[in-house]
Amino acid sequence: MTSPQLLARLSGLQQMMRDLLRGVPAAHANQRFDPALSSLGWYLGRSVYRESYWLREVLAGDTDLTDRVRPLFTPGAMDPALQSARLPPPAHLLNWAAQIQDEHLRRLATPGALPASDLLRNDRLQWLLLQEGARDYERMLMVLHAARMQQRDDGYRVERALTARIPAADLVVVEQGHYRIGSRDEPSAYDNELPPQAVELSGFRIAKRPVSNAEFLAFIAAGGYREDRFWSEEGRRWRDGSGAAAPLHWRRDRTQCWYGIGLQGPVDLQPDAPVAGLSRHEAQAFAAWVAGLDGDLNGAVLQHEYQWEVAARAGLIEGIGQVWEWCANPFHPYPEFRPFPDSSISQADFDGARFSLRGASLHTQGCLRRASFRNRAAPGDRQGFTGIRLVFPPK
Repeated sequence: MTSPQLLARLSGLQQMMRDLLRGVPAAHANQRFDPALSSLGWYLGRSVYRESYWLREVLAGDTDLTDRVRPLFTPGAMDPALQSARLPPPAHLLNWAAQIQDEHLRRLATPGALPASDLLRNDRLQWLLLQEGARDYERMLMVLHAARMQQRDDGYRVERALTARIPAADLVVVEQGHYRIGSRDEPSAYDNELPPQAVELSGFRIAKRPVSNAEFLAFIAAGGYREDRFWSEEGRRWRDGSGAAAPLHWRRDRTQCWYGIGLQGPVDLQPDAPVAGLSRHEAQAFAAWVAGLDGDLNGAVLQHEYQWEVAARAGLIEGIGQVWEWCANPFHPYPEFRPFPDSSISQADFDGARFSLRGASLHTQGCLRRASFRNRAAPGDRQGFTGIRLVFPPK
């Protein structure tokens, strides 16, 4: 039997995901608005399939439902565009999802309704389902953002123009030493947060806040997107192939002033708000530009995720939870990593092609907001509300 508090959170998240799909025109429900993202309907269906796979197929040995929808909701089973195109109409998908998820909640709430299993010990599988659903919910918001960015806003006029500002050396010091990373809260922790580790770090200085819109505009004004010396070879290929010349959601009005596209439409860019919509290539190029500035900004690099976690645990940094922050290191397993519930969820990301992200975005659910949580993305991804925080060598 699952704890009532956890059941309530899972039920609320399921309802929120269905409400997102219910709130869009039917023609948009199964439409893909970005090649790196699937459709709203697919993310909802995948969340239902995931619950069905673990609660019905793995625990109860019932494959009737999962066998029928497996090709639709298994990543890589077929072309993503084909998966979304073959989804049922949104009304049918919503009814199906509600019925299946209500049954899942009943089984989780009823003693003896699910076979005894180590997977259910301390509600660990239930925590996994909640958090995987929360990640899909944030992806659904990315889809809505991508759809909004495709609408024309020719009539928008910036009220207060964003002006460039050279980054300030507002840094905090972390001394050399041994520090703890990872989670001790095993029921709610992902396997990639476990087991907790002691790591030795050299001394460093870390920016108190993420890079702001005004600071990133200074990079653009300095020719940052044109200067090859700021970009790695892979970054130059990405930049030239994508045509990127500003963050993903930035636009210019008729007077050439920058504004942003949010989930609700065009807005003035606030100078002190963290910049978002950046690939890791753009984050690296910005760091290379800052590293060449005079004074305390010399030697700037992207943070390592251990540096972020240590500074966050100590309460030294601010602005956490507004943007996902790119890290320097590839996503990797900790020593003595043990996959849960099997290797299909985390281990697929340990291929060296994805890099760590830390923190959270404004759209991240509370169950994922902790110092030990580790997000990840490919270096060319910029849809995931991603920004920058820099570190610097000690004086």
